[in-house]
Amino acid sequence: MTLILGIDPGSRATGYGVIESVGNRLKYVGCGCIRPTPGDHPARLKDIFRQLSSVIEEYSPQECAIEEVFLGKSVSSALKLGQARGAAMVACLHADLPVAEYPARTIKQSVTGSGAADKSQVQHMVRVLLGLQGKLQADAADALAIAICHANTRVSMIKMSAASGFSRRRFQGL
Repeated sequence: MTLILGIDPGSRATGYGVIESVGNRLKYVGCGCIRPTPGDHPARLKDIFRQLSSVIEEYSPQECAIEEVFLGKSVSSALKLGQARGAAMVACLHADLPVAEYPARTIKQSVTGSGAADKSQVQHMVRVLLGLQGKLQADAADALAIAICHANTRVSMIKMSAASGFSRRRFQGL
């Protein structure tokens, strides 16, 4: 069993989602949205770090996954997003958590089957995959999708490792 923390970084809202992964089975543990107090940007970054550190302390995940920065409409927005992402990563690293990074297209592909899926499709599939009822906050749903993507990637890597180990053993006896 592995507890995975997914993080959807943002300077105004940072989503987080925690799932339990056991083989191919996924279980919802918790999710939410960190909304830093209004103010100057450095204070927002400190708030993201502090609140995410509290989430890590509360749930005690073993691994963390975060969305990579994508270039948006403006350079200024991309820089602020990158800084929020950095604050989130430092909170994870401060707790000695390994951090995996995934592009948005990979996350969408992993959850919906399409790298071009829209937010409503991602939210729907997160609810289906985790057996959730009701509406999810968009940022929290995205964070859960990131955690699901990481869980799926972990399972694939374990299977590939086992398969390559099997073939080596098989051919060593020849």
